[in-house]
Amino acid sequence: MTIDKKPIIELNDISMVFGGLRAIDHVSMHIDQGEIAALIGPNGAGKTTIFNCVTGVYKPTEGEISIVRDGKKEFIHGHKPHVINHKGLARTFQNIRLFSNMTVLENVMIGRHNSLKAGILSAIVRDRRTREEEQRVIEESHEILRKLKLDKFVNETARNLPYGAQRRLEIARALATDPFLLLLDEPVAGMNPQETKELEETINVIRDQEKITILLIEHDMSLVMNVSERIYVLDYGRLIAEGTPQEIKSNPEVIKAYLGE
Repeated sequence: MTIDKKPIIELNDISMVFGGLRAIDHVSMHIDQGEIAALIGPNGAGKTTIFNCVTGVYKPTEGEISIVRDGKKEFIHGHKPHVINHKGLARTFQNIRLFSNMTVLENVMIGRHNSLKAGILSAIVRDRRTREEEQRVIEESHEILRKLKLDKFVNETARNLPYGAQRRLEIARALATDPFLLLLDEPVAGMNPQETKELEETINVIRDQEKITILLIEHDMSLVMNVSERIYVLDYGRLIAEGTPQEIKSNPEVIKAYLGE
């Protein structure tokens, strides 16, 4: 795949302080268009806090977060999560957050709400435009499920899916919001080796076929090393290393953070 390597998101000197605890300590990083990047570190290093700052759950205490779309730079720190999602950032969570009593198809259709243009009145009277939009959403949702190999579960209740399929469904719902950047928070947590392999293939499909940039948090180092082009390493809220998988493997600061002195 040939894509110009240009930053599409930049974190500039980000800090996040809770009371007297500095969870993030002056972190700067960027993700390039078309890249699969990983953010790793020991438990409590601040990885999910960075995700929460990027997606609007938290407003950083210090620093700036900007995105670049269509050549235009825009600052997003401090915006609400739904505003940031509308701008093209989507995420999954450590703990699966599906609508467990809804079908697989309905879960993905909910994610397509960003693309709906019919107003409240049109929805009430169900005019032709509304019916056409609903049909388009159904067709697009089916296509997303097909790409993630979930189409055989289309009418299954979400809670009845195998664990690995539930993880992929959460990604499918995120993709339904039509993002240019997808943030995956421990996507293979709790998976068996076969499910992990399937998820690894899914990540590559999303980047290569859908042209979506990916940033992931993950403790499974095999997955991280297999899919990532760039890795950032956090320890106690500080960025201690950045580099290719090979560079990170042999970095003494990283070894120290994971294994101790």
